[in-house]
Amino acid sequence: MSRKKVIIRRFTPGLLSGYLPVSDFRHDESLDLLDLSGRVIGVPLEGIKMVSFVRDFNTSDMVNPERLLRKTFIARPRTEGLWVRIAFTDDDILEGLAPLDISLLDEAIADHGIQIMPPDVRGNVQRIFIPRPAMASLQVLAVVTTPTKKKQVEMAAEERDQQQKDLFSGMVSTRLH
Repeated sequence: MSRKKVIIRRFTPGLLSGYLPVSDFRHDESLDLLDLSGRVIGVPLEGIKMVSFVRDFNTSDMVNPERLLRKTFIARPRTEGLWVRIAFTDDDILEGLAPLDISLLDEAIADHGIQIMPPDVRGNVQRIFIPRPAMASLQVLAVVTTPTKKKQVEMAAEERDQQQKDLFSGMVSTRLH
């Protein structure tokens, strides 16, 4: 099973670094983290603020190893998804993009938490899991979608129909005179 690098930020002081599976990393009310020394540690969801899936551990930085410099979007996101703002129980705020699919309605997933893409996808953090107990509130700011080809085809058909109507109305008026 493939495992990804993660940094777990807890509400109590101290960070945990290690590896988690890409999916199905929650077991009951905890996470099974494979730490850097090769031991599996059960980490209760209750004390976790967020789990950051990262490119590098940056173990020399004990304050912000995630290198999550921007916590809000500067402008409207360009990627498709639900633009959400999460208020943590410690009054911290984080914005991100949640998937635009039915997984948010799945009670098993929603009861445990939400996964989002951070505002700066070019940074060290690729995605973030926020456990439900860490959230004081979750606000949907916008539904960001991209135009589909179907909509573009429909618009082209409407333009073509209008051009044909203009063509025939011109012919009718010419014949009447």
